[in-house]
Amino acid sequence: MGLNGILNVNKPEGPTSFNIVALVRRLTGEKRVGHAGTLDPAASGVLPVCLGQATRISEYLHAFSKEYQAVIELGTTTDTYDGQGRVTGRGDTAGITLPMLQKSLQSFEGPIDQVPPAFSAIKVKGRQSYDLARAGIEMAHQPRQVQIHRIEVLDFKCPFIKLNILCSKGTYIRSLAHDLGEKLGCGAYLQGLVRSAYGPFKAGEALSPENLQNIAAADQLASLLHPVDYPLTGWPRYIATPDEAQHIVGGIDISLPGINPEDNFHCRAYYADGRFLAVMKFTPGSGLWHPHKVFNL
Repeated sequence: MGLNGILNVNKPEGPTSFNIVALVRRLTGEKRVGHAGTLDPAASGVLPVCLGQATRISEYLHAFSKEYQAVIELGTTTDTYDGQGRVTGRGDTAGITLPMLQKSLQSFEGPIDQVPPAFSAIKVKGRQSYDLARAGIEMAHQPRQVQIHRIEVLDFKCPFIKLNILCSKGTYIRSLAHDLGEKLGCGAYLQGLVRSAYGPFKAGEALSPENLQNIAAADQLASLLHPVDYPLTGWPRYIATPDEAQHIVGGIDISLPGINPEDNFHCRAYYADGRFLAVMKFTPGSGLWHPHKVFNL
């Protein structure tokens, strides 16, 4: 049987997220490997990599909040909104104070409409946005609502700012840097970015590619996999009877006594012996729970 679980990988600057997936696939021999939450090549930090049946729960990982440490340079703009692009402008940073900066940052907290950068992986008519941007094709992305839960100034030595940011899925820190520069009137770009947390996955526990290779060489990689259901532990948990388990495996909708759908329209079902059985999804029309994804672990 192949490997099933999630690796918490510390992606360094340089490789793409797909490069990390390819490395894990080569080290484990597992064909089904995917990641959650793409990091730009210039960014580093937590990258959850799902193996085997864990790839089937990657869609639920996208809902988690993410935490970043970002370094922003004021007074310079680039076409990519980060240090990988072409400089497009210079601005005056004289007179920008910490109180002014903090007041500007407060306006970004909460739900905001954010326009993704042109150089991004968003698809436009089947082509990725950064390919169109590199070809000189202009496009206007529609604003998307994202949630900035918290922005904290860790350090400020003009023109450099170091921030801690807790945000929702879909947030572009590059766009945040650019928009901050616009608000301050001097321009800005994202100089560096580290993702320190992705839901339950933390940077302090993440494995570097070098760690992965050494551990794989010692045939110990399987022991470092988080269980398939690890990211779902905040959901309600239901222990199925043998008859209920048989119905779930057969794809039959059932009632789950004691599970309140108002708490969450998803829950976890388990065999009596503790093995993870299924992701159950509530169907309002019938009032029953549907076996959304059944696992064979």
